[in-house]
Amino acid sequence: MSDSAPVLSARDLRRDYPMGESPVHALRGVSLEVAAGDYVAIVGPSGCGKSTLLNLLGAIDRPTGGTVAIRGEPVERLSDRERTRFRLLHIGFVFQRFYLMPALTAGENVELPLAEAGMSRAERKARARELLTYVGLGARVTHRPTQLSGGEQQRVAIARALANRPALLLCDEPTGELDAHTGAEMIALFERLNADGTTLVVVTHDEDLAAAAKRVVHMRDGGVVSDTRVR
Repeated sequence: MSDSAPVLSARDLRRDYPMGESPVHALRGVSLEVAAGDYVAIVGPSGCGKSTLLNLLGAIDRPTGGTVAIRGEPVERLSDRERTRFRLLHIGFVFQRFYLMPALTAGENVELPLAEAGMSRAERKARARELLTYVGLGARVTHRPTQLSGGEQQRVAIARALANRPALLLCDEPTGELDAHTGAEMIALFERLNADGTTLVVVTHDEDLAAAAKRVVHMRDGGVVSDTRVR
């Protein structure tokens, strides 16, 4: 991939779901490009297709039509096994719910994708500690999720998403479970991540989170109605 090529390029994405005789058209020809270092917020009313789009961009789901390329790789052509490996190495995910393993410590949760990628035990422990320190949890490495606040759990989830140095961080309502104060702290962390070079695409209803992005993409009825660069 050349330096000028986008990290993510989606072309004419469509996603239909069978529903009796009249399929639901969740996405209707969405196109989107995201350059390295960009920070994009995708906003719109519930049911407009935001999360469906994010699942296609993250190679979790396959489009009915159209293409998605990440780092020049057309992911819709990959087998299920190849897509799983591709996600592990190139895409980080942060969700509204934290999906941490309750029996594991914060450090062990961050180590999971590193172990799956084949990193040695010593290297992954060092990487997990480095990432938890980065997100402000250097003193919580041995704590389990039940010993952490919601905001701390989300920080662990972000550290885990960054473990394999992904090309792209995809976030689905990452402040949705947090109170206003903790949400503001999370917004500041995302700004720091982006300033340090992380490419972000965030689906959100949080106006403050959307305001922190460099671009705001508005969706309605399965399509993009505006794509505005705000800074």
